[in-house]
Amino acid sequence: MRVRTVVAAVVALLLLGGLALGGAVVYFTVVRQPAPWSDSCTASVGGDSVRIDPDQARYAAIIAGVASRRGLPPRAVSIALATAMQESGLRNLDYGDRDSLGLFQQRPSQGWGTPAQLQDPYFAANAFFAAMEDVSGWETADIGDVAQKVQRSGFPDAYDKHVPKARVLASALSGETAAAFVCTAAALPAADAAGHAAFLVKTLPAATAVTRSGSTVTVQAKDAAGAWSAASIAVADAETHGVRSVSVAGKTWRPSGLNPLGASWAAGTSGDAKTVVVELG
Repeated sequence: MRVRTVVAAVVALLLLGGLALGGAVVYFTVVRQPAPWSDSCTASVGGDSVRIDPDQARYAAIIAGVASRRGLPPRAVSIALATAMQESGLRNLDYGDRDSLGLFQQRPSQGWGTPAQLQDPYFAANAFFAAMEDVSGWETADIGDVAQKVQRSGFPDAYDKHVPKARVLASALSGETAAAFVCTAAALPAADAAGHAAFLVKTLPAATAVTRSGSTVTVQAKDAAGAWSAASIAVADAETHGVRSVSVAGKTWRPSGLNPLGASWAAGTSGDAKTVVVELG
């Protein structure tokens, strides 16, 4: 009888431990790479690369766009991406520890916003950056330390492991490194040029001019880095609004279908370093 009691107690403890681990998943998120045969997006900078799925790419692009709209440098994008990778795996979660929600697992009970607001990636990213800007020395302090001061996590060192990948993504999506972000898709949804243009207007800096003529969307950026950022963000939106090609500075990206070598920025027709041409037809 005692043996059975001990065994039952051990099993109960293991089950409770499993539940506890399940509750901690939000804090120790693994940003898993997509399967080799699935649609994916890749940022490549200085010999390092990060491969994520299209949903993650779009959220990363929104974070980069919000930072740019606020006039923040790529370093701010790195801080936010490292945080979102840890907190949600770059997913807009509708659950979390206690009342935590969204990309950054922000809590309504701690004054971050309403549940509906925290499920809006634009609101969540703006809230994160506003809190980050209140951290003294965020411009030069350790990225993981800044993330912890914003989030006040029970696992203060958890952000550090995501910093290298966050830096690569931030450099590509901010336009700091040109032609560094691509997506590969076997099939795209029906083209929605109006929807894509609206996405770019909402995501890119307010001073950026976005116009649409039929199935073509044109972006006029203030400089070359802004153009490459806009181009990368447009690529990240491909599987949402059916982007067929993006051209800038003499290079063109296409989703490449089932090409085993994946997508790339190849020689194209647009030679203007500040103008991005997106085709959805």
